[in-house]
This record gives sequence, structure tokens and C-alpha cells, in this order.
Amino acid sequence: MPHFICRECGTQYAETEAPPDACPICEDERQYVRWEGQAWTTLEEIRASHSLRWEEEGAGLIGIGSTPSFAIGQRALLVEAADGNVLWDCISLIDDEIVERIEARGGLKAIAISHPHYYTTMVEWSEAFGGIPIYIHADDMKWVQRLHPSIVAWSGETHALSPSLTLIRCGGHFEGGAVLHWADGAEGQGALLTGDILQVVQDRRHVSFMYSYPNLIPVNAAAVERIRDSLAPHGFDSIFGAWWKRNIVGNARQAFDISVERYLDAIR
Repeated sequence: MPHFICRECGTQYAETEAPPDACPICEDERQYVRWEGQAWTTLEEIRASHSLRWEEEGAGLIGIGSTPSFAIGQRALLVEAADGNVLWDCISLIDDEIVERIEARGGLKAIAISHPHYYTTMVEWSEAFGGIPIYIHADDMKWVQRLHPSIVAWSGETHALSPSLTLIRCGGHFEGGAVLHWADGAEGQGALLTGDILQVVQDRRHVSFMYSYPNLIPVNAAAVERIRDSLAPHGFDSIFGAWWKRNIVGNARQAFDISVERYLDAIR
């Protein structure tokens, strides 16, 4: 039986004979159902119609996406850390070429995901690399549509993947929304991989914060203050967002601090 994939958010579901009746992730107010109605595909169909996009996004960071764009269009990041490579966030496409390219660069030891809009085919990714762990905050486990033994539900405010890589629960977008702090990133100055918990905006000099980006629902002051306080102990000079080249390279801490103050001033 197939594992159906939602065409709008890219999430893969548990094995069923027929497509699910609906996608709870898309029916949630942070996402949306396609204007044409709910639609489904499979990994086999995606492999037949999409190909790999592979580009350097920063020192030690490889962007992995698909052409043409699929679902919400994000790209994953391969973090080439000295203590083992980690995949940050995920895309629906996974094929032999992707696996071979990653294996040629040292393989993967783990997958870590910021929030449910990037779960996609995370189980397929794990199995392709020998059943490596997938780290998801426990507060967001209710959104997982394909349960699997490789999924690790971490709890609390931080979780160390290695001496240089730490998951930080920021909330904001989802209760368990997380970012990845790479202490050795940005050539030793520290980097944040944020998905859209911190959304790098088009000028690439600021970030923004939203509860729903497609539906333009902002978060409140308390949520932004929580993000600020969660990141206070962690140094970083670059921020890498969820979409191609949506990064702040250099002076990212200052850009973050200014963005927080502007946001709070605007909504108070």
C-alpha cells in the first residue's frame, strides 16, 4: 500500500489503500488547503517529476531542494559538522542521487526538524541512511502523520546533538518550534538554522515572526519575547532561513535584536 503525500504541505502519511480524507496540517490555520481542494501524490510520482537542486548556502552548509518547487518550496540544509553531518529540516524528494551525494560527503548521523511544516518524508530519509534518529520536540508529536521508531521526541528547552550542535525550543510558530544552533558555524562565529521560526525577510537584513505566514496571523509579544530569551545565551553571526538564499550572513545577532525591538514596538 502507498504512503500518500499531501501536495500542499508535502507531508507523508502512514500506509493506506486510499488517500486520507484530509490533511490536518493543511486544515490548521497556520497552513491552508489548496484552492482546488485536497490532493495527494506519492514519492514515486515526485521522483518521476522532480529532480535534485543542490547548492552551497554557506561554509559547511549545502542546500538540498527540488526542481521544480514542490509543496511550500523550502530547502533542507546539510550541516557538515566536524562531529558528524546532520540534516536540518526536510523536503519530500528523496532519491538515489541525493543519498549518493550525501554519502560522498560523510553521510548523515541524524535529522532534526524545526516544526510540522517540514516533516515531509522524514521517515524515508531516515531509512535511506540506515534508520538514523529524527529529532522532533515532544510538544509537536501530535502532528506526526507517519509514526516510526527512528523518531526521537525530545523535551525541555534545549537538546544537544553534539558538542557543537544544539536544538533550542523557541515556540512561536508551533509550541515545539525549534531552531538549530551551530557553535562552530559561520567559520567559528556561530550560526542559527531557523526554518521560519525566525523568518529571514527579503532584504536579508532582518527577521520576522508569525503564527501563520500564508494567512498573515502574527504572534503576540510574549511569543517574541520567549524567542528572544531562548536565544540570549547563544552566540551567532549568521542566520540561515528555510528558503534559498534567505540568509543573514554576518552581524546576524544585531539584525535579530533590531528586528525583535521593531516588532515589539509595533504591536505594543
